[in-house]
Amino acid sequence: MTDDLSREWLDYQADHLELLLASHRLDVAVVGVQVSPRWVRFLLEPGPGTKIGSIQNLAEELALVLGAPSVRVTRSGGALALEAPLNNPQPVYLLSLARDLPILPPVCGVLGLSLEGDIFTLPLMAPEVTHVLVAGATGCGKTELLRTILVSMALFNRQAHLQIALIDPKKRGFAPLAGLPHLLAPVATTPDEAVTLLASLVAEMERRDSENAPPTPRIVIAVDEVSDLLTTGGKEVERLLVRLAQRGREAGFHLLCSTQRPSADAIPGALKANLPARLIGKVASSQESLTASGLSGVNAETLVGNGDFIALIGGRVTRFQAAYTGPADIRQVVDYLRGGVIEDATYVGALIASDSLPAGGSGEQPPT
Repeated sequence: MTDDLSREWLDYQADHLELLLASHRLDVAVVGVQVSPRWVRFLLEPGPGTKIGSIQNLAEELALVLGAPSVRVTRSGGALALEAPLNNPQPVYLLSLARDLPILPPVCGVLGLSLEGDIFTLPLMAPEVTHVLVAGATGCGKTELLRTILVSMALFNRQAHLQIALIDPKKRGFAPLAGLPHLLAPVATTPDEAVTLLASLVAEMERRDSENAPPTPRIVIAVDEVSDLLTTGGKEVERLLVRLAQRGREAGFHLLCSTQRPSADAIPGALKANLPARLIGKVASSQESLTASGLSGVNAETLVGNGDFIALIGGRVTRFQAAYTGPADIRQVVDYLRGGVIEDATYVGALIASDSLPAGGSGEQPPT
């Protein structure tokens, strides 16, 4: 798709979309256009009797009209949305978004930008979230998204209110976060370390339950490639993770688990059923999309990768571009937070006002 997104070009493309649909005897009007750093989105209003499936079946022809490699047709409120990727997408940086978010609710992570251009967040304390499964093929940006969520929560929450536990079987996904002052233990990278860490967390959860202790600090447990951990750690890891997923919310515990393979043979049903919020990147097929999301028609196989995600939270489906936090940005954040010079409720106000960070983050490009 061309990167000339002038008003004239958008009107021209809208007219051609309507002509194509009319040639198939489909009464559809383009009633709006939204442009984000990653996509252009045409809002379609079908006329009476027009079948949505007939429009979706023309996805290849619609992509050809727009000069796009693919398009995605989904429902958006009372209208349909036709989403097409740009040829030259612009990165979305966490630190740039943070400048527009001086305050966030407690234990709320930044995800990125929605298709409407709004900053999209993940409120872990909301009942419909609690625990999160991040799924998608290699290269879709799962690990980068987890790092962004964790760094954003560290920016907006004091250590007295939030602690973080990290499990990284592949020994590289969470390595840049090892210096965060919010970590309650070193990053666990072996099955034995993971079992020890998880057992201590379960013990703390049970202590809070038995003593009716306040669920503070909130503890976020992030596992990169949970299916690998379950394979190497065996039944004990599975038992501890399921226990935390089933009973953790009331005691102030939240799980963030990523996986390439969200199938039943990779993640036991008792664990997956307790991960109600889903963040899904590009997958290989419609069957994998169904497996990851639990819903038909999500069409995660049509995503373009590199941070292009769908969120399923409380029954609502939202497409978003994940914010990127490169190694240089993470080092600056870690160095700043470890300085301990900010004592108020959030760190981010002083961080983004300092001269140590460029206005748009480090400028590092996300991996492709």
